[in-house]
Order: sequence, then C-alpha cells, then structure tokens
Amino acid sequence: MAGTLDVNGSVLSVQSPGDTPLLWVLRDELGLTGTKYGCGVAQCGACTVLADGAAIRACVTPLEAVAGAKITTIEGLDGAHPLQAAWVARDVPQCGYCQSGQIMSAVALLAQSPQPTDAEIDAAMAGNICRCGAYQRIHDAIKDAAAAPAAQV
Repeated sequence: MAGTLDVNGSVLSVQSPGDTPLLWVLRDELGLTGTKYGCGVAQCGACTVLADGAAIRACVTPLEAVAGAKITTIEGLDGAHPLQAAWVARDVPQCGYCQSGQIMSAVALLAQSPQPTDAEIDAAMAGNICRCGAYQRIHDAIKDAAAAPAAQV
C-alpha cells in the first residue's frame, strides 16, 4: 500500500503493504522508535498510539485500518504534554519500556475525561502492563496532570 500516513502532524510517504502492522511502519519505515514492541498480541500496551485521539494497539492494527486517520505517537507530544511533566515529577519511569504506551493511553483518557475519577483511570490504564510495578505513581501522575492548568489538550 504505497501512500501517505498522517503522523504527528506530518503527512509521510509509506511503502509497506496494507496488512503490515502500524507498529512496524512507525518503527522500521518511519524511524519513530518511541513506540515499543512488547507482546505482539495487544495485551501489554507498550505499542499504544493514538488514531484520531483514540488509544489503539499498533502491534495488531494493520496500516490499511488507519488510512486517513491522524496518528499520534509519543514523539508527537514533544516532551511538552502535562502528563510528561507529571511523569517526571512523580518519578514514574523505572526501566521505562512501557512508558510511551502508558502515556499515550493516559493522553487519550484525559482528552475524553479531563478530570477522571479513580475508577476511570483504572479502567483506561488496565490494558497497560508495567513490569516494574509503577502503577500507583502512574495513577498519581495522571491525577496531577488532570489538575494542571495546561492539561487541556
């Protein structure tokens, strides 16, 4: 499927077949390596990106399924999102492998629910696994970002 893909606000040319998982197009063809490969079956959340603002698992999403969508990866946040600041303030990352997927899931949550309840946070983040067990710090960072004046994204 030679064509274009709107990623992080830029329209980029891609040459991969339409059934290629978005993850591999992002990493191998476009060089956006912030999105990680974890399990390959959409169970860990490391590959989470946004398609038109909704969190999706890039490891199982074929390129043809996101034709015309606006894709946002962790690189698209440019380190300026309130969640990224909260992540640093709360010392969330340990190994860091899951963090881009965690942050992208949290971005989608805050876009949908700017002042999420504890239950909404738990539900939105349930599909993201952190081997280091930083779940409470992740939860607290999301609450902090929601309370920040710049959290409106």
